[in-house]
Amino acid sequence: MSDRLPVFPLSTVLFPGLVLPLHIFEERYRALVRELVAKSEGTPHEFGVVTLRHGSEVAPDPGEDGAAPAPLVAAADLYEVGCTAELRHVTELPDGRFDIMTVGRRRFSVLSIEQGAEPYLTANVQWLPEDDEPSPAAQLLAPRVLTAFRTYLELLRPNSEVLEQVPDDPTVLSHLIAATAQLTVEERQMLLATPDTAGRLRSELRILTREAGLLARVRAVPVPLSDLARPASPN
Repeated sequence: MSDRLPVFPLSTVLFPGLVLPLHIFEERYRALVRELVAKSEGTPHEFGVVTLRHGSEVAPDPGEDGAAPAPLVAAADLYEVGCTAELRHVTELPDGRFDIMTVGRRRFSVLSIEQGAEPYLTANVQWLPEDDEPSPAAQLLAPRVLTAFRTYLELLRPNSEVLEQVPDDPTVLSHLIAATAQLTVEERQMLLATPDTAGRLRSELRILTREAGLLARVRAVPVPLSDLARPASPN
């Protein structure tokens, strides 16, 4: 069974449980925010965030004849898996723009993209299952991945406070690492689309081990004396 969902194409990857602030200035998405705010309390105040493969987040201006704006992207411009953003806080600015705070909620697979009567894109989506109870494999992997993540962060930002508060739930941990590590969009998208927590943690362990090795080698390379002798840049 599929559901129809408003879609917001972005250049970022949203994960369940992670915060995403947005500044809404296009009229099509202002209309979407107004519709979400007007929904009743029992209805989910959420829209789908789908990552762009290529293209722009900003739509071209409508033609001089006042026709409706052209579709922002085609289905081929988007990745197949996205995550809903639940509206948590809305600030309307004097000129009609919005600053909103959202939180990632549910993963979904895009079945089709439509430009219907609404000014924004919609998609027919199929919800992806989440682990209600992490598997024994995920429970065993979580401490190893957390240790690898701490090592990675220490190499990335030496002498900084590393992960003061760590989630106990392996699924939450896997989403946190995927969202905060310095990964490519393709890697983040791969992790979002991974079906289960254990698979996501395995991939993260492999990626973090690779990245920590690269960071360690970079830090071990001595700085040439000629570089130290150069005058400091005024910028």
